[in-house]
Amino acid sequence: MAIELTDDLIKLEEAAVAEHAKVRAMQAEYGRPADGDGWTDDQHTAWQQQWDAWRTASEAVQAAISAHAEAAGESRYEVEKALKGKVRHPESEEG
Repeated sequence: MAIELTDDLIKLEEAAVAEHAKVRAMQAEYGRPADGDGWTDDQHTAWQQQWDAWRTASEAVQAAISAHAEAAGESRYEVEKALKGKVRHPESEEG
């Protein structure tokens, strides 16, 4: 049985992935926060704001996955697995 994913779920996961990419880009530019002895206050602030944006987006998608799974009577794990596969690895669904 295929898991049905809504456009809203897909958009939420895409948003969380995009926010995480921004965190990773900042880490690539500045280094990891624990290694950031040379970070400026502005860099610390910008990184914390981006981390918070990623956390908020991740919390939203996790809540939506739980709600969707419950409403559809599906396994939460299977919904999350299908969603991550569709958004993060779309090439595996093509063929």
